[in-house]
Amino acid sequence: MTPRSLPAVVVLAAVALGAAVALGGCGNDEGEHLLPATSPPATGSPVATPTAADSPTPGRSAPASSGAPPAVSPAGDAPAVQEPTERRPASPPPVVLPLRPAGAPGARQVVDAFRAAGLAVPNARDRSVDCGPDGLGLGCSEVVATDAVTVYVFPDETSAGDIAQTWSGQSYRRGAVVLNYLEARTPAAARARYEQVLAGLS
Repeated sequence: MTPRSLPAVVVLAAVALGAAVALGGCGNDEGEHLLPATSPPATGSPVATPTAADSPTPGRSAPASSGAPPAVSPAGDAPAVQEPTERRPASPPPVVLPLRPAGAPGARQVVDAFRAAGLAVPNARDRSVDCGPDGLGLGCSEVVATDAVTVYVFPDETSAGDIAQTWSGQSYRRGAVVLNYLEARTPAAARARYEQVLAGLS
């Protein structure tokens, strides 16, 4: 090599060195782009992993989806027959009491006659419910009770006589009407006045 060609060799060497450096830098850039870019999972957001409950097990069928059509019964099945429901009355019918016999005074009429005669009949109240099965079941037609005496009217004289005998010593009968003193405050000496007024009505 001659001294005249030395500068040319130096220039070529410098060019080659620069080209090598440039190629080395490009290689690093290309290598980085060849690797897939991955990013670590965000903190606090665990990656869902399949569990045993998510995978079907042998002998166990997967649950049916909500969109599956409902099961259709075979065409031969007869529709269910509904039994007729029994309708019962909301309340029992009212009790019908027997009528008092014709010509017999009513219990209220007897009490009014006592009052008109000046006899005490305080706290008069209708207790005809005692005649029916919900009461005493006496089979009477009317009952008006007072604190002095209780007036019973029966549908016939036979029934009235039977009850008067049961209350013997504490009652008085005139026809179908019975005066009862069991719950009364009337002294025995004053009872005769009530009985006289009742006798005048029948």
